Amino acid sequence: MLNRKRLTPKKIFLFVYDLGATLIAMLLAIFVTNNGVIPTGQWQIFVNSWFVLPVTALIIFTLVGFYDQMWAFARGSQYLVLVAGTTLQLILSVLVMQIMDQHFNFSTYVVYWFLLTSAVFLIRFIYRFYSSSVRSKKAGGDRQSQIRVMIVGAGEAGSQLINELKNSMTNRVPLLLIDDNPLILNYKNNGVPVLGNRHDIPVLAEKYDIDEIIIAMPSASRNTIRSIVDICYQTESRVSILPFYTQLQNSKVRLADVRDITIEDLLGRDEVNLNLEQISKYIRGKTVLVTGGGGSIGSELVRQIAAYKPAVLLILDIYENSVYDLQQELLMIYGNSLNFQVLIGSVRDQRRVAQIFNEWKPELVFHAAAHKHVPLMEDNPCEAVINNVYGTYNVARQAGRAKAEHFVLISTDKAVNPTNVMGATKRMCEIITLALNKVFKSTNFAAVRFGNVLGSNGSVIPLFERQIKEQKRVTVTDPEVTRYFMTISEASSLVLQASAYAQGGEIFVLDMGRPVKIIDLAKDLIRLSGFIPDEEIPIDIIGLRPGEKLHEELYLDQEETVQTENEKIMTLQQVEDTLYLKDEVQHLMRLCRCNSVGLRPFMDAILCILRECEEKSPDELKPLLPEIPDEKSVIVQAN
Repeated sequence: MLNRKRLTPKKIFLFVYDLGATLIAMLLAIFVTNNGVIPTGQWQIFVNSWFVLPVTALIIFTLVGFYDQMWAFARGSQYLVLVAGTTLQLILSVLVMQIMDQHFNFSTYVVYWFLLTSAVFLIRFIYRFYSSSVRSKKAGGDRQSQIRVMIVGAGEAGSQLINELKNSMTNRVPLLLIDDNPLILNYKNNGVPVLGNRHDIPVLAEKYDIDEIIIAMPSASRNTIRSIVDICYQTESRVSILPFYTQLQNSKVRLADVRDITIEDLLGRDEVNLNLEQISKYIRGKTVLVTGGGGSIGSELVRQIAAYKPAVLLILDIYENSVYDLQQELLMIYGNSLNFQVLIGSVRDQRRVAQIFNEWKPELVFHAAAHKHVPLMEDNPCEAVINNVYGTYNVARQAGRAKAEHFVLISTDKAVNPTNVMGATKRMCEIITLALNKVFKSTNFAAVRFGNVLGSNGSVIPLFERQIKEQKRVTVTDPEVTRYFMTISEASSLVLQASAYAQGGEIFVLDMGRPVKIIDLAKDLIRLSGFIPDEEIPIDIIGLRPGEKLHEELYLDQEETVQTENEKIMTLQQVEDTLYLKDEVQHLMRLCRCNSVGLRPFMDAILCILRECEEKSPDELKPLLPEIPDEKSVIVQAN
């Protein structure tokens, strides 16, 4: 029965009302089914059995939860409890009356059920409406505390959001809806009118003094979201968004899901479609090594690989702080269900890398370790060569010797027609990968080339955010400079998908979409921080840094692209003309400004393998593999 500790005046009122309603409903049912009179016989039956109705109601209504619901915030599905309760109460009452040999006509029971159900519904609807009115008056009583909301999207998500706003104790008040469907213009959704389409947002926001615009379109494309956000920026309202359905729990909208716009929302890129079964088959039960596992791309690769249940996940990095944080994250998520090892070491250390391959025998190798900061590598070219070129060769050669199934190099668009040291070294890494694929037939060597990733360590986004917060200014190298961008998660997902496609010797290129102007990115971040570009936060043009290009490229003029099964992944018909490659390598070495004692003979040996690969067998090519030069022999060439 009712728990005394939970009794409140409201519950006591409902309790008394429901029990009284059973008696009144039965009297009315007798009256209606007997043409406006209560026959003596029917009245006698009622007198003899009236107590059955409230007693059965007390039992059934309590058991099914009539008095456990918060009716002030109830939704449609919760009202089904009332139907179930009155139906069960009727059945139990009829059974008891039959036992007592006291029973009414069938039509009387039907009308009784209808009247009782209507009564218990009505009081709860009235209570909910009254509570909602009181909350609205409290929210509207003080204009300064009231947040006037415009919702963009009158579909299912917008409807759920209106209910959330009306039923919560928030001071947000939904005033109007925006939707591009002309057929629903001026219609109301849960009492909120649809007053225009996206192009009407600025006018309506000013007319209704809107404080916040919430974009409730979780199934819309990112291009659509970008377009709407650009229009919303023409207002002085705060702009919020509901995440995409893939980011919502059970695809249900909650008020807590509403968040600020992020730069990822403005990228204009749709969700990635992956062949999850293929990736799972590729990774599940394998020993997987990720070098540079504590870095931006490396750590995201680790997170995604972990979800596919590898037999062992090896995380190699030289910097213990970032990889320690990743270790704790994996322990929190997986506990002992994930077999992983954190290995501290450098990809430049031949003995350490050999020890790892001899001990663990990784079957899949993702090589993400690299020096990648363009300006820093311009000042330290030989460190770039030692870490990127020799480090890649060291890991890849050990993968071939250990007969790993796949070796995947994480490359960059800066490797295409490079103008800087970092790009030159990564292009050399691609050429080395191509050569080793000719030597080690048991291992499929491939590279995946893509552009910038948002939020990665040292990328422009964190730099802009720090400048906005600390300096109240943003520096852009050139107003025309553009870059390709994708999220870390998207890039890592496509790397896994591309590596599952690899048959050996491919360079995969990810579809990066349209290049983004860096100055537009800066303006977006300023707006997202709540400031007006060029007014509250100035943008300073400082000129291109050493080695930088205005526009990046994704492939050479001599390379042709071939579409894979995934529309966002392409393979390149690579350049295998050794004369062309020799000229390209000469150019790359000049960019790296390293003398011939170290790099030149090393790359000459790589080119020799490519030149003779058609005439000699893999076993005959293995003796041609160069040794990694002593680091001391690699010095900067005098200008």
